[in-house]
Amino acid sequence: MKPIRKLFVRNMRRLRKKNKLSQEALAEKLDVSLRHVQRLESKDCPSVGLDVIAKLAKALQAKPREFFLD
Repeated sequence: MKPIRKLFVRNMRRLRKKNKLSQEALAEKLDVSLRHVQRLESKDCPSVGLDVIAKLAKALQAKPREFFLD
């Protein structure tokens, strides 16, 4: 996995847990499947578009840049 994806995955998981959301609860907020959230948080993380990052940021009460902080 590329370093930028590792950062994204680690920070997405951290922000989800900070908001006390399960993967299932986040999937509901995003109106996506549980499997999709699981893939976003896994080593098989697909390329993520800006629209998805914006939706995640809103759902996790974060700024989009927080997904890429080291």
